[in-house]
Amino acid sequence: MVNVIVVFPKIEDAKGIRNLLVKYGFSVAGVHTSGARALARAYELGSCIIVTGYQLADMIYEELWESMPEYARMLLLTGKDVWADCNEKGILYLAMPFKAKELIDTMNMLADQILSSRRRRRSGPRMRSRLEEEIINDAKKILGERNHMTEEEAHRYLQKCSMENGSDLVETARMVLSINRQ
Repeated sequence: MVNVIVVFPKIEDAKGIRNLLVKYGFSVAGVHTSGARALARAYELGSCIIVTGYQLADMIYEELWESMPEYARMLLLTGKDVWADCNEKGILYLAMPFKAKELIDTMNMLADQILSSRRRRRSGPRMRSRLEEEIINDAKKILGERNHMTEEEAHRYLQKCSMENGSDLVETARMVLSINRQ
């Protein structure tokens, strides 16, 4: 589920957009009139979609865009006079007036992008701590000294053992170290 923040200068407009989004199954996490409040909520949520108009109570959409969290997306609901600026900056926009289907289709597309981005971040390589790196390096050093392996051979050996045992590389390195201490 992707959270949505709706921010418009008039609270009635924001609530109207919220009601439409909720009707079609979106989770609206905030309805605001100021960009600062929307940004605070966006940073609490991390990845979200901010649906906004051109001019807010305290800033314009560009300032909001430049201050958003890295994993947030923006949908600007505006007139045609702003389109050129949006295209240059890569901001997704929808022309007003719009049909409910256009809004929902666009929101679904943005939600899919966020979910896909989350999956890529989760499946990417995990960064090891300095302690974990030291454990792996110590195990490779022991394997090198005891079994006359190069560092690369020792690393491959640790990888192979961790795959065979269903454990991660650090856990396998710990096993090598514990065996060596005995």
